[in-house]
Amino acid sequence: IYYIMNYMFIMQGENMKIFTLSIRKNLFNITCIIFVISLVVFSVSNLSAAKNGLYLWSNNIIPALFPFFIATELLSHTPIIHILGKFFNKLMKPLFNVPGQGSFPLIMGILSGYPVGAKIVCDMRNKNVLTKAEAERLLSFTNNSGPLFILGTIGIGLFKDSSIGFVLLITHILASLIVGIIFRFWKYKDSNISSSNSLWQSSTNNSYNIGEILSSSIKNSIVTILNIGGFIVLFSVIISIFNKSHLINLVSILLSPIFNIFNIPPDFSNGIINGFLEITNGLQQISAIPIRNISFSIVICAFILGFGGISVILQVYSFTSKTDISIKPYILGKFLQGIISAFLTFLLFHFLPFLSLDLSNIVNVFEYL
Repeated sequence: IYYIMNYMFIMQGENMKIFTLSIRKNLFNITCIIFVISLVVFSVSNLSAAKNGLYLWSNNIIPALFPFFIATELLSHTPIIHILGKFFNKLMKPLFNVPGQGSFPLIMGILSGYPVGAKIVCDMRNKNVLTKAEAERLLSFTNNSGPLFILGTIGIGLFKDSSIGFVLLITHILASLIVGIIFRFWKYKDSNISSSNSLWQSSTNNSYNIGEILSSSIKNSIVTILNIGGFIVLFSVIISIFNKSHLINLVSILLSPIFNIFNIPPDFSNGIINGFLEITNGLQQISAIPIRNISFSIVICAFILGFGGISVILQVYSFTSKTDISIKPYILGKFLQGIISAFLTFLLFHFLPFLSLDLSNIVNVFEYL
C-alpha cells in the first residue's frame, strides 16, 4: 500500500508539472482566446472604447507626432547628427557615457514625446551609429513625454492650471536627465568602440533625390503612426474589458495593503492601475478625482507620466525587437524616472509656497516611513 500510495503521489506530481508546462507553452493562445471572448461579451462598451481610442489618436496623437516623425526621417538624411555629435560630445560623454550623437534622440525625445526618442535610438543602432551598450544607455532616458502633452493636455486640459503643467514638465525632464546620469554605468566595462563618425559621414555624403527622400520619410512615418494608433485603440479596449469585468477592482483590492503603506486613498487605486496600463486614461481618471489636496493627485500623475505605462513599453519593444537592444534598461529606467519625478514634484510643492497646495497626505507618508 505504501509503494502504491507513493507511486500515485509521484504520478500526480508529474501530471501537475506537465499541466503547468502546458499552460506556460499555451499562455499566449489562452490569452488570445479569452480576449476574443471578452470582445464579444463586452461588445457594447468595447465599441465605445475603440471609438474613444480612435478619437484620441486622430485628434491628438497624429497632429502632435506625425510632423515630428517626418522631420526626424528627413533629418536622418542630413549631417545634423554628426554636427550635434561634435558640438555636444564634451557634454554627453562625461554625463551619460554616450557619444555626442546621442544628443539628437535626447532633444527630439523631449520636444516631440513618446515614442520618438526610442525610435531614433533604434534607428541609430540599426545604422551602427551607436554600440549596443550606448543605445541601451540612451534608451533608458531619451524617450519622454512631450511639452505639448504635458502643458496642454495635462496642465490646461485636465487640471485647468498651466502652472501645474510647467511643474510636471520641469520634474519630468530633470528626472530623465538624472536617470541618464545613473545609467552611464550601464555595461560600463563595455569595450566596443563606436564607429559613428565614419559611418554617419559616409551615409550623409550620398546623393539622394529630394522626392525620393520625402516619399520615404512619409511612408516610414505613416507606418510608425499607424503602429501607435493600433496600441492606443487596443489598450483602450483592454482597459474597458478590465473595468467591465471588475478585474481593475480585484487588482485594487489585492494591492490595497501596498497603497495603505503609502497612505494612498482608495479613490486613486483604479487610476494608478489604469495609468500603469495606459498613460492617458490613468492621468484622466486621477485628475477627475474631487479632492481638496490636489498636490497628491499631481505627485501621482508625475509618477505615471515618468513611467509611461505598459502601452508605451510595448510600443518601444516593437522598435527594439528589430535590433539587438535589450528592453530591460528602458523598463528599469522608466520606473526609476517615475519615482524621481514624483519625489521632485513633492519637493517643488514643498519649497515653493506660491503654489499653495496642501501636502498633508504626502507628509504623512514620510512620517509613516
